[in-house]
Amino acid sequence: MKVVVWNENRHEKQNPVVADIYPDGIHGAIAEFLMEAGHDVSTATLDEPEHGLTENKLANTDVLIWWGHLAHHEVEDQLVEKIHQRVLEGMGLIVLHSGHFSKIFKKLMGTGCDLKWREADERERLWVVDPSHPITVGLDQYFELEKEEMYGEHFDIPVPDQLIFISWFEGGEVCRSGVTYQRGKGKVFYFRPGHETYPTYYDQNVQTVIKNAVNWAAPLDTPIHKYGNVQSLERISEKS
Repeated sequence: MKVVVWNENRHEKQNPVVADIYPDGIHGAIAEFLMEAGHDVSTATLDEPEHGLTENKLANTDVLIWWGHLAHHEVEDQLVEKIHQRVLEGMGLIVLHSGHFSKIFKKLMGTGCDLKWREADERERLWVVDPSHPITVGLDQYFELEKEEMYGEHFDIPVPDQLIFISWFEGGEVCRSGVTYQRGKGKVFYFRPGHETYPTYYDQNVQTVIKNAVNWAAPLDTPIHKYGNVQSLERISEKS
């Protein structure tokens, strides 16, 4: 499977703490464990030409993983339109953490996608609320992250097609932290954990979720429908 991990790659350049945790960037850390899982993985970042997502690269991407935070506004609208079209055509999209506020996620959701947040080194407990879903394969009924940024309800997203995880935080809030949607032929998964100043993407449970999500979001060889005006398949009898 051809997977592209996109990351704006700004925190790593500006914050020594983040650079120390992710010396190859958040995109590099995610790409590494996906390559170990046997996927054909490449990366793309905001400051590359065309944000690293050329038309040819997008056309040959099965699943796109998106991490952004500081520079959502810098992503070109033309690229957002191209990604949107590819999702409708069947490309899988996995949106991580602060990517909930990205242009592409907000366009696909049609809502503001806002929420509560707090940085206080809180423990996060992620509960599996749909143990029948393939994204949860290999997990226990819950797993915990020692420190994470809090995201809290109300999370302004549409009612999910499937609610996979609910997070509880040490300060008392909860959040719908793993949700799926179908858009056209494409599958979309939002997964909440992943604040840049914590080593979240080295956590084995988090890696399991992302690996499972890539497999789940992969395009299927299903019929391609044509739209617009068409000729009749059968002869239409003349009406008097």
